[in-house]
Amino acid sequence: MKAPNFRTLDLNLLRVFDAVMSERNLTRAARNLSMTQPAVSNALSRLRDALGDRLVSRSGYGVEPTPRALALWPAIAEALRQLENTIAPGEFIAAEATNTFTLAMADATAAELMPGLVAIMERDAPGITIRVVPLTTRDPRKLLDDGSVDLAVGFFPAVLADLTAQAQAGPLTAFDHQRLYDGRYVCVMRRDHPLAKGPLTLKRYCDARHLLVSFSGRPFGFIDEAVASLGKKRRVVMTVNQFFTAGRVVAASDLLTVLPEHFISTTGRAHELLQRELPFDVVPVHVDALWHRRQGQRGDHTWLRAALANAARTAFART
Repeated sequence: MKAPNFRTLDLNLLRVFDAVMSERNLTRAARNLSMTQPAVSNALSRLRDALGDRLVSRSGYGVEPTPRALALWPAIAEALRQLENTIAPGEFIAAEATNTFTLAMADATAAELMPGLVAIMERDAPGITIRVVPLTTRDPRKLLDDGSVDLAVGFFPAVLADLTAQAQAGPLTAFDHQRLYDGRYVCVMRRDHPLAKGPLTLKRYCDARHLLVSFSGRPFGFIDEAVASLGKKRRVVMTVNQFFTAGRVVAASDLLTVLPEHFISTTGRAHELLQRELPFDVVPVHVDALWHRRQGQRGDHTWLRAALANAARTAFART
């Protein structure tokens, strides 16, 4: 197959390609580009001929990209964003902005960050609206890719490991991230729990009944992985999808749970709860903001990330 000639390539076709990849839908891409759908289809056809690949195929109500398209898109999108920012850098004025941002995070994370973020909004950007939706997965990249959320905040060890591996392999990854704060997990029980006295050994821990905070509802998490690596198993009798719910249930039962240490004081039930060191090693909590690179150069998104980082610094300066 003859290699494409970049010198004769119409760069406008790359804008169409980027819009189609962002929307996964020709009609929405055409609307965003102020073009007709036939014009978008024609541009895609020309780019297919130039690159020697189908790029996308119809799938349901949208289009499905080919492996070649998925490989090309991050670099093309980044190049277009940098070019746009260089030629026509849209100035974002927070005091005049009326943007709406959607953030995905767990209730424990929101409890730490939202008070500080609200203070920043009231002071610097009173017209901005923030919508916080539940984080239901440890891999929010699909939510970021399809535009359901602007930013995901949480503990994403597998995602960051994958992004690091991709970066080491060479091609530009489609996602970026920023560390907001660190913490650690502890075992939590009611203050008069039978295990409140005496050493919390691995055997006593595994023999107890447990509550697991699981965003997906799966009754197996990284704590279970740590226990399994020691040849042991614990009995999870209940899963919930909120840390606040976990604190309330544990305060009124003989169940044990595992919570971020910094979150206990925000439950409103700290006086009813007792924290103990886990009888085995677990990875520390690294809470990161994760976003799609196509958002990265936008002034409004840059402001949002900076405001969230400031809110994190304010929250943990008090602890």
